[in-house]
Amino acid sequence: MTLNHVNLTVFDALETRLFLEKYFGLRGQEGGNRGFQVVYDDHNLVLTLIKGRAEEVKYPPTFHVGFIQPSEQHVDAINARLKADGFDVPPPSRQHGSWTFYFQAPGGFVIEVLG
Repeated sequence: MTLNHVNLTVFDALETRLFLEKYFGLRGQEGGNRGFQVVYDDHNLVLTLIKGRAEEVKYPPTFHVGFIQPSEQHVDAINARLKADGFDVPPPSRQHGSWTFYFQAPGGFVIEVLG
């Protein structure tokens, strides 16, 4: 069995797609609109992004999407880039055996960056 796709309900599908492309190298499918977008990673995982009303975009406290990096230096670089672009991200720290940080992404969900 192969996991084909995961759907995330987000505040703005287009804004979230552009963010994921810029910082995490996902590839967006052309077309769509602010209500529906599709992004792919290099391993054929598909994320569908569907706009929900603000009251619908609520994830459990431990829910997150993780992006594994090849090294701690890559984690630091993404962290610095996000900070430089005005995102409120904490510094990476050693957690559960990884160099990692968590932050609230545009769209209303949490992202973990770890290496």
